Amino acid sequence: GLRGCGGGRCGRYCHWLRMKVVVVALAALGVVLALDNGLGRTPQMGWNSWNHFGCGINETLIRQTADLMVSTGLLALGYQYLNLDDCWEAPERDAQGNLQFNPQTFPSGGKALGDYIHTRGLKFGIYSSAGNMTCQKRPASLHHETADANQFAAWGVDYLKLDNCYNENIPPTVRYPIMRDALNKTGRPIFYSLCEWGQDFPAFWAGSVGNSWRTTGDISDDWKSMISRADENSFFWREAGPGHWNDPDMLEVGNGGMTFEEYKTHFSLWCIMKAPLLIGCDISKMTNETLTILSNTEAIAVNQDPLGIQANRVWSSHLTAHPDQHEVWAGKLVDGTAVLLFNRDETAVNITAAFSDVGVSGPQHVRDLWLHRDMGTFTGSYGASVPGHGVVLLKFTSA
Repeated sequence: GLRGCGGGRCGRYCHWLRMKVVVVALAALGVVLALDNGLGRTPQMGWNSWNHFGCGINETLIRQTADLMVSTGLLALGYQYLNLDDCWEAPERDAQGNLQFNPQTFPSGGKALGDYIHTRGLKFGIYSSAGNMTCQKRPASLHHETADANQFAAWGVDYLKLDNCYNENIPPTVRYPIMRDALNKTGRPIFYSLCEWGQDFPAFWAGSVGNSWRTTGDISDDWKSMISRADENSFFWREAGPGHWNDPDMLEVGNGGMTFEEYKTHFSLWCIMKAPLLIGCDISKMTNETLTILSNTEAIAVNQDPLGIQANRVWSSHLTAHPDQHEVWAGKLVDGTAVLLFNRDETAVNITAAFSDVGVSGPQHVRDLWLHRDMGTFTGSYGASVPGHGVVLLKFTSA
């Protein structure tokens, strides 16, 4: 074992070390397992039913959401996946042992629903668990991977979120690759989203298994939950890249539990961290403020930058009188650098990004991506007033 490995935080750290050792050992032995679906070259964008609707989903809602994703302009912005979460399933498999849609809530079945979603120009996402039941105790995919992958492909599914409930204590490093292989064998490209909750540090082993992996537990629609997910996710910034992304859970923007500034912070952090942008609100009730956030094309461009480099925290005020309250995050873009001035305090504060911390030199053109305004050319540093619980999202380009 590893010396000094006990319980609590130290135990979790040592568990991470063990996982890292396993991954390195497999690589040294030439063990290469590939997802090989060509998807997720940039983080996935779309909508998921869970954060707002939970189990309260049905065919009418999903079809209306598909229509709204087109009419509101969300699809044109890049939000292409319409993902059903838990509770689409019938209580039992059919006589042939296949998953089936609940006939009371989805009377037309999976193929017809997928066809409708596709006619709108969207992609069709679905949910299961790498366990013997889903989290809401519906039939799930453990020990049924081949049959379920084939069923998903027959329905025209483009995206699978695979949860972690009722997993029989089988390690995720065993369970999740089985579905990867089953999806590959269908011949249909299906985005593979691992929802393992970050328990076994999938950032260190899932790059060859899925297109994205949860690094955290479930998000809630409040400031503390959102920030904690961002902090946990930031630890793994080196592991993200084209085809394989860290996932701090879905967006809560528009669900009502945070302020406009807090939702801007939420969206900005997810954009600069190259996190999936999966809308979680009721699109039919979006306010103008919500749509303004979700449709910020300059922030989305940061998220979808082809370099795929996740930004990380490059400066914190922990050496000042306000420990860990004021921060600068930065990450390279194909044509510059994304910079986030982040204020965890409740009151406005001036935050300055030193070019040496951000990793740039020489004069820099600075553009504010929320104001959509060029701020000028600066040397050495750039500072701005940042609202309480707010951010200033910037792009630096060499002058």
